[in-house]
Amino acid sequence: MRRSIATVSMSGTLRQKLEAIAAARFDAIELFEADFINFNGSAAELRAMASDLGLGIDLYQPLRDFEGMPDEVFRRNLDRAERKFDVMQALGAPLMLVCSNTSPLSLGDAERSAAQLHELAERAARRNLRIGFEALAWGRWVKLYSQAWRVVERANHPHLGLILDSFHTLSLRDDPAGIAAIPGERIFFVQMADAPLMAMDVLQWARHYRNFPGQGQFDMENFFEQVLLSGYDGNLSLEIFNDVFRETPNRRTAVDAMRSLLYLESQVRRRLERLRDAADADAQPSATQQAGAREAARRGLARTELFNPPDAAPLGGIGFLEFGVDEAAAAALGALFEKLGFARVGRHRSKAVTLYRQGHIQLIVNAQPGSDGRARFDAQGPSVCALGLETPDPVLAANRASALLSARYDSPRGPGELRLPAIVAPGGTVVHFVPGATDAAGELDADFLLEAPTATAPAACGLQAIDHIAMALANDQFDTWMLFCRAVLGLQAGESLELADPFGLIRSCGLANAERSVRVVLNVSLSQRTRTARQVSATGRLGGSVHHIALRCDDIFASVTQLRANGVRCVPISANYYDDLLARLDLDEPLVRRMQALDILYDRSAAGEYFHAYTEAFADRFFFEIVQRNDYDGYGAVNAPARMASQEQAAPR
Repeated sequence: MRRSIATVSMSGTLRQKLEAIAAARFDAIELFEADFINFNGSAAELRAMASDLGLGIDLYQPLRDFEGMPDEVFRRNLDRAERKFDVMQALGAPLMLVCSNTSPLSLGDAERSAAQLHELAERAARRNLRIGFEALAWGRWVKLYSQAWRVVERANHPHLGLILDSFHTLSLRDDPAGIAAIPGERIFFVQMADAPLMAMDVLQWARHYRNFPGQGQFDMENFFEQVLLSGYDGNLSLEIFNDVFRETPNRRTAVDAMRSLLYLESQVRRRLERLRDAADADAQPSATQQAGAREAARRGLARTELFNPPDAAPLGGIGFLEFGVDEAAAAALGALFEKLGFARVGRHRSKAVTLYRQGHIQLIVNAQPGSDGRARFDAQGPSVCALGLETPDPVLAANRASALLSARYDSPRGPGELRLPAIVAPGGTVVHFVPGATDAAGELDADFLLEAPTATAPAACGLQAIDHIAMALANDQFDTWMLFCRAVLGLQAGESLELADPFGLIRSCGLANAERSVRVVLNVSLSQRTRTARQVSATGRLGGSVHHIALRCDDIFASVTQLRANGVRCVPISANYYDDLLARLDLDEPLVRRMQALDILYDRSAAGEYFHAYTEAFADRFFFEIVQRNDYDGYGAVNAPARMASQEQAAPR
């Protein structure tokens, strides 16, 4: 499809916006009127600039408060429109967006509105221009796409059509199913915007909190599917009003924008293929509804060339974490890993890299001078610089990521050393895809000179797997990571929460695959004083990193007991927490007191229980969580305030 984006969606000057949009390989723009008004150049110069960048100007918008007006106001509106037509012709923009009226002067007369839009379309036709009518969710008389369509039908002019915007439909919880019945050739333009679900005035919601498909909580796939079932084959565009996007570097925003459209197209392509195949396989093809569904699905697939990346490869787990350090930090971190019960497996054949293992957990310490891990240490101190995701088809996983605009990564290798397909995640973290059908541990061993266990090493602590990792992100990175996790890694988002740190609120959302073998939690601070914000600040230009690593065990009481015996210091939890636990939940007091003795926190759901404890932070950069899940699917968010308050109180002064 012809992919476009509104200039209002980006930060920067108009030239900078166009350069970023072109670099992300969009076909065209929607020119927001304010951007043109503030542009220090003529319409002809802007047209030439866009053309030089390979961009069309496919829509000029918006013309406000036009239809349904008293006669004298309508005449002035026509004069206003003619001036805009002059601009559009100079720009080479063929379509004008007219949004439904919000003026208190407007009259709720459908006949009048249709007649006035007919007159506008007639004047546009004289210049070979077209008019698209869009229902604003806060319009005075026309709020729904069905109402806008009735006005367009009544006006009955070939140069007047409908413009659809997913936000205006889904924010009102309107059903998009009726879109499929609208003739596709009468839909002139489609704008896509996702958003988090929020209980607030729709106008404020629209102007500050929209985001790209895959970053919010709307059912974008169903909306777009209905559009394609109508037979529409025009622009697939983005119109995003978002305060964070207005300050985010526009090159990153443009890549996110294109990735969101590619992801949306690929998801809906699969839906249409399933709809078509299910209809074809139906043993009773005489059913009118079934035959119509098959034909509509075929039409939607045939009329448009939807993006078709490799399928998402299944993920088996987090195979390893790699930490970037220098020599001193490598020694300190290695000592901590041994206290956590990890065995030092060996040293890399050609690099200053050490492998530690316990259960199915593999931790790599990279102190190689000149490496990306060492560069990351120089930029932000000890940190997770790379991770490995297990999958039965690493090449497929990397190919999908590359198709969805992730950069490939190729690390320096010596003769005969392991080659793992890898990509670069937002912020520079490297993601390797590790063969998961075989023993992942054996795969890594090929690059290391293995060492025999030492008799003096601390005892293992029963830690079995990496349960989840949590990212501390800058405010402008949250949506980028959300889209990356969903589109590239195939994870699904859970509930978005606000957690209380002693110095502000933390917005948190967990993502996981269906098997729950890979879990990633995204955290962003709404305050600059929280521990999360301080960790983000320490990352400098990278703007975020893993700050919390959860390790799963089968018996947390035995594991924490051994951790303490090995010399690991856990975050002390207030005695008041345990008294409150007894008051809130029906728990045996001996169990609660046993948890208290080991600083173990507790949560439960209808399905199961969650026990967890936290270590002190390493170099104030990241910490470990020890978890035991008993048929529990969350992250113990109810205990986050207790943990964060305890970390602050235990921190050195």
